[in-house]
Amino acid sequence: MNSEQTSVSPQVQLVEITEEHCDQRLDNFLIARLKGVPKSRIYRIVRKGEVRVNKGRVDVKYRLAVGDIVRIPPVRVAERSEESYVPQGLQAALQYGILFEDDGFLIVNKPAGFAVHGGSGVSSGIIEGLRLLRPEAHFLELVHRLDKDTSGCLIIAKKRSALKQLHELFRDNHVQKTYLALLAGQWARKKLVVNAPLLKNVSKGGERMVVISQAGKEAETLFRRMKVFADSTLVEASPKTGRTHQIRVHAASLGHPIVGDERYGRDDINRGFKGRGYKRMFLHAEKLTFQHPLTGVLLNILAPLPQPLEELLKHEQQV
Repeated sequence: MNSEQTSVSPQVQLVEITEEHCDQRLDNFLIARLKGVPKSRIYRIVRKGEVRVNKGRVDVKYRLAVGDIVRIPPVRVAERSEESYVPQGLQAALQYGILFEDDGFLIVNKPAGFAVHGGSGVSSGIIEGLRLLRPEAHFLELVHRLDKDTSGCLIIAKKRSALKQLHELFRDNHVQKTYLALLAGQWARKKLVVNAPLLKNVSKGGERMVVISQAGKEAETLFRRMKVFADSTLVEASPKTGRTHQIRVHAASLGHPIVGDERYGRDDINRGFKGRGYKRMFLHAEKLTFQHPLTGVLLNILAPLPQPLEELLKHEQQV
């Protein structure tokens, strides 16, 4: 592993919030400012009152306002050694997989197998890789998320104003998302809307799961059949809401889980497909359609299906 050195940040910092960081959550502001400090440490210093806003205690969810004075205590910061790197597969995707970019945001064709951000057990992800490759960028933030094993369209904001505008588009359901998924078995329907509320963080055998429950939040997905194969079905899935694992849970509820889904699929089915070369979950965020928040121009961003999945489909026997 790469070695890391540690140093202590300067004495107490008093930072005045400008328009650039207006409406940003305190925890996200501190994570970006104190690079190398574990999130758990950041949450702890806020909880203990070592971080203050306008001389008062605040919660990590506090949204900063222009003119706020944030007090940041001296914190031990881990400095990455020069050996820090972006894995080759991720580097290629971030350099050559840009589907759209302007002054406000970019859309990248995210590769499967990489988390969108670092977290528990994950040292770095898409956003950290992008920041390493673009050290001159002052602001890079995820607009939304994709599961680690899902590929396809991912939007990253380059300005706080763009982040806010894009969040509003997602919140008001003005972003149309279309996924391609390969379902296990032959699905008899041509089209179906699944409307089933989802409850997340339900523990099953120690694993956090999302389940269909009337106690959950409303979730709606439109499934359209594209091709039927001998033991699988290619579908287009359009989620009208953006719940965690929504397409995966709704597909499993049809009795046709997504091929390669180790959490909501069936082990015996996944083993059979693995033997035929399916090394990942077959879920791809193929298309995003929305009006550009500044110009009003309708954007239709298409992420080509990864070559390995294209090749696998060619060998499926179509019915």
